[in-house]
Amino acid sequence: MRLGGGLLVALAAAAAGAGWWLPAGLVLAAIAAGVTARVPEPGDALVDRVVIAVARLSEVAVYAIAFASYVFPEHRPAAAAAFVVVVTGAGFAGLEIPTIVVRITGGLLLIAGLVLVAVCVAVPPVGTADGLRAPDFAGVLVAAVVFLPFLRARRRENAGWRALLLGVVAVLVAFAALYQLGAVRLGLSATSLRDLLSAADADALQPVLTVVAVVATAGPALAAGTEVRARAGVSGLAGLAVAAAAAYLLPVLPVLVVAGLATVFELLLGVRARRYSGTRE
Repeated sequence: MRLGGGLLVALAAAAAGAGWWLPAGLVLAAIAAGVTARVPEPGDALVDRVVIAVARLSEVAVYAIAFASYVFPEHRPAAAAAFVVVVTGAGFAGLEIPTIVVRITGGLLLIAGLVLVAVCVAVPPVGTADGLRAPDFAGVLVAAVVFLPFLRARRRENAGWRALLLGVVAVLVAFAALYQLGAVRLGLSATSLRDLLSAADADALQPVLTVVAVVATAGPALAAGTEVRARAGVSGLAGLAVAAAAAYLLPVLPVLVVAGLATVFELLLGVRARRYSGTRE
């Protein structure tokens, strides 16, 4: 589900920097997620708990912005802040979605993504004015960083293969979006998947996309709230307030960058924890 929520807004943000080389950034992110799948969770030191809280709460802010942009675009800031308070607060209070529901929902979102790709590829694009340019390596790297949190698999079993599978899905959706919209139009679109359906003459599916946006953002945000409570305790409530303020005030790109960098630091702390454990043994 996390990838579905990320694709709603990260696709356009990454395309704004990487352009037609967006798929290269997604490939890098998928490889990184697959290679680091066996990295353990960080320890319980203060720095570990702070980094994980920042990573999860910034992801929540991304989901909140995505939810508000697709479901309540006319009231985006207020709806995003309310999403953080209600959904993440429920997760912080201990509400959890059963594992079987998470798996079924994830499968349905995967099917929805493949249907979107099929619809977009089946309809010839009107035409795009922008063409392939020399790669912007900084833009490709930023694209990889912003997508890394949404490609990492939370469950440990077959995590590497699942991360690579999610990467394949993300690359397919990116190709479909670039095919229909072009890099410039995709990068300028705050709700790129809505524009993608319109470009593919599939406006009849817009209500379905609204439902997908709700499902793809609420579930991961709920899980993130639960993890913040487990890691930060009552002090995590201050983090919820910061996440709500970020969702209200900030555009999505800086929030995505914070989420990506926090995930990188989380992986580094996990590597450190494994090395420390191996040294003690």
